[in-house]
Amino acid sequence: MALKDFMTDFQHIGIPTNDLAATIAFYEQLGFKVLGRFENGPKHFAFLQFGHLTIEAWDGGEVVAADGAINHFCMDTNDIEGAYEAAVAMNLEFVKPGIQDIPTFWDNGTRIFKFYGPNREVIEVCEIV
Repeated sequence: MALKDFMTDFQHIGIPTNDLAATIAFYEQLGFKVLGRFENGPKHFAFLQFGHLTIEAWDGGEVVAADGAINHFCMDTNDIEGAYEAAVAMNLEFVKPGIQDIPTFWDNGTRIFKFYGPNREVIEVCEIV
């Protein structure tokens, strides 16, 4: 199966921030609702949603603060292992090899991998466990 066969929907856009509270307040003024707040090591994350659009914002010093400042976009999957095997078969360039577990997100954690697109854009594939 091809990688596209494992993706079920668009999940979120990732935007790093220097001030998570200000970012949350800004997007709430635009009508976004906070879906969840999480910690992963020293970083703090917030997922905000408006309609079908979800933004993952986090603090951590990776802010570009210029055009093109979106860090990544993410696709949903129900089978992270199958999706990863399909990505390996495509000879994709991974940001970090292997599937990463993030146990602090959502009720039971997430499992992700990231790879580069043709313009060095980062594409994440995520299974919410």
